[in-house]
Amino acid sequence: MTVSMKNVVIFVTDLAKAKRFYAELLGLPVAGQSEMVMEFFPGTPTTLGVSLALHEDARRLVGRHTGITLRVEGIEALCESLRVGGVTFVEPLESSPWGKMAVVADFDGNQLALVDR
Repeated sequence: MTVSMKNVVIFVTDLAKAKRFYAELLGLPVAGQSEMVMEFFPGTPTTLGVSLALHEDARRLVGRHTGITLRVEGIEALCESLRVGGVTFVEPLESSPWGKMAVVADFDGNQLALVDR
């Protein structure tokens, strides 16, 4: 038996706002989109899904720390672009012995970490 990860999903309340955040501001490559879900990172074994929270269980998962970390080349430029785009920084870009990191929130309050390593 083989088990592999297909995708990780973030639940949102507004797919148009989510598309602006994830595709336009973060610049994630879109793998596909329907009326209720978008997937990012085409051609990779694991995608990131952003889905409308249509059920009560899913709605309880909106607006929290996702535990997802994205590695970003050019993190300073992206963080500046996000700032100009009105994105909320839960933790500002900071340097540490292991690299640079910021935590941002999408327009529903879902938090993602951005790191340069």
